[in-house]
Amino acid sequence: MNPTILLTEPASTPAAANDAPPAIQVSNLTHRYGDRVAVDALSFDIPQQTITAILGPNGSGKTTLFRVLSTLARAQSGEVKIEGVDLASSMAAARQALGVVFQYPSLDKKLTVLENLHHQAALYGMPKATAKERIESATTTFGLTDRLGHLVETLSGGLQRRVELAKSLLHHPHILLLDEPSTGLDPGARSDLRETLARLRREQNATILLTTHLIDEADFADRVLIMDQGKLVADGTPQALRAEVGGDVITIKGGDPEALRQQLKQEHQLETQPSGADLRLQTAHPQEAMNKLLPLVGGLIHEVNIGRPTLEDVFFKRTGRLLEEESTEEPVPSAKGKKQG
Repeated sequence: MNPTILLTEPASTPAAANDAPPAIQVSNLTHRYGDRVAVDALSFDIPQQTITAILGPNGSGKTTLFRVLSTLARAQSGEVKIEGVDLASSMAAARQALGVVFQYPSLDKKLTVLENLHHQAALYGMPKATAKERIESATTTFGLTDRLGHLVETLSGGLQRRVELAKSLLHHPHILLLDEPSTGLDPGARSDLRETLARLRREQNATILLTTHLIDEADFADRVLIMDQGKLVADGTPQALRAEVGGDVITIKGGDPEALRQQLKQEHQLETQPSGADLRLQTAHPQEAMNKLLPLVGGLIHEVNIGRPTLEDVFFKRTGRLLEEESTEEPVPSAKGKKQG
């Protein structure tokens, strides 16, 4: 089971957004595992009441960063502040602002939904009347009122994720941290989760920071931080990052990618880049490029696809690799013994 972060009292009411410090401030954060640098001199601010996605492949440093932000690991070098509170000197105070949802479930599956929520409220020292009121509010928000008596093990992955969210918000945190929140969810449940997070930001003025390796999950955020090998390689809105790539992206599949790349360069003046087993061509003149490529389909070329740039293309432009290609960060064992990045 993942660790539970305990508070001695509920979080206080946040100041007005325009008077408040950034929700999260990270300055020159570095974290190592032996000789391996997992997080390398990261610096960024997360404004209040925004949704931010940290996008990167397994091993990029996302999980190490999450562990530091959620106070499960102490920063070895650099500074981290939560709503202006320095984690190094006031970790207990900073925890009051945080709600945390881990990659793997922290629910007791042999208990009912209501029993799990009561257990969480008790850990936070909530009076019974306060706990009752907040559980009713949270379960209404997440559509769980008719599931309170159900054992968690009988619920779908999407419903269990809703219980996790309800549990994490009982103490009224200002900041919600989620590590790979779509793990184990089908596309429909993932869509529901995104709608729920947007509603939390809109209706409860929550600041939401999530880690992900999924393009669609990052694409709905207000802002995306792209990590690779412990470094921040891109930072901006999804729209601005995609516009940075420019033009269209053509993916070319063939039997011999290197021979095809040489042929396209020498005979057709098309500069392509290896992309796994495929080739990629970024171009501001897609029709001209397609006119050259389509007659070759059936020979060295098996398939050609064209589309607008995605965050995958942004990652590829900045790193020369695909998102599914793992980085080299020293893996961190999860609570279930699985490796995370």
